[in-house]
Amino acid sequence: MLIDKDSLIVDGLNLGSFILEAKFGYHKVWGNDTGRNLAATFIGTLKGIFPKITVQFKKLTRSEAELIAPILDKATQNVQYYDINKKEKIIMTTYTNDYEIINKTIVDEICKAEGFTVAFISTKKRP
Repeated sequence: MLIDKDSLIVDGLNLGSFILEAKFGYHKVWGNDTGRNLAATFIGTLKGIFPKITVQFKKLTRSEAELIAPILDKATQNVQYYDINKKEKIIMTTYTNDYEIINKTIVDEICKAEGFTVAFISTKKRP
């Protein structure tokens, strides 16, 4: 949930002007003891809720892609976002999935690469 254009910041870079959409997921991770017992009742241990922010980037110019790519290539990122449960801005450490930049023409300041999607996945459960 983007509260305003400045509410999603990754490693100090405000992504507001680079993205079309941000999808905020809160994914539950369950323990090995999870499932249904003989009475068909669900049981298990909730290990935690791990935030995941999936970002759809707009078509980027070469200079914009050059700003973003080094952040995505790092092992981890620091992501600041507004958490609707906590009702405040949170900073979390994330890793990203693979990404691909589609280039139908030569990328320069006039031609733009196609947009792409990246997920920022929390390395720790939400406190």
